[in-house]
Amino acid sequence: MDICEKRGENGCPTTNEKKRVFICGIHIITGADTRSKFEEAQIVPDILDKAPTEKIEVKYGEKVVDFGNELTPTETQKIPEIHYKHEGGVLYTLVMTDADVPTRKGYNREFRHWLVGNIPEENIAKGEILAEYVGPAPPKGSGKHRYIFLVYKQNQGSITFDERRLSNRDGPQRKRFNIKKFAEKYSLEGPIAGNFMRAEYDDNVPTYAKLLGF
Repeated sequence: MDICEKRGENGCPTTNEKKRVFICGIHIITGADTRSKFEEAQIVPDILDKAPTEKIEVKYGEKVVDFGNELTPTETQKIPEIHYKHEGGVLYTLVMTDADVPTRKGYNREFRHWLVGNIPEENIAKGEILAEYVGPAPPKGSGKHRYIFLVYKQNQGSITFDERRLSNRDGPQRKRFNIKKFAEKYSLEGPIAGNFMRAEYDDNVPTYAKLLGF
């Protein structure tokens, strides 16, 4: 198996931490790649102080989320398939948040789209749902929103969350979310893994917004 590395002028591998390694044409994502993607998209420092080092695999059917690629609201209304690096016997918290409500220049702008705690390893279905999944529904004219998936590690084990449980009809109660404050409140480690996509208004958004109570 040939391993091709970008090399410096002296023939030695470059020391740039953004270095990418290709194995038989397969792109291997490194921790430096994940950090740089979050920083380039200004997720750090917009809503996070530090970027995750691992990538969450997120799939909506055949559509794959890949560090800021664009999907449509119509393509992302169903709960995605999620996979991430995890340890046996450890509990995790998963969040999906919109960082751009109502726009990139908004204040207290996060909107919680999905929040699940006490997840055994990566078995989301067995976690405790704090906010049911709702897909992107960015308002018309608000541009492309960043929808961010993050995983945090619960080092203290099971957590008793005192958050109001939100159904997929509780749109107004999802506003003014702050993932940094949430993580601090429950002493979560991380984010240890992340990914994000972009989406903007399409013709089905009014229907989705109505279901959310807007």
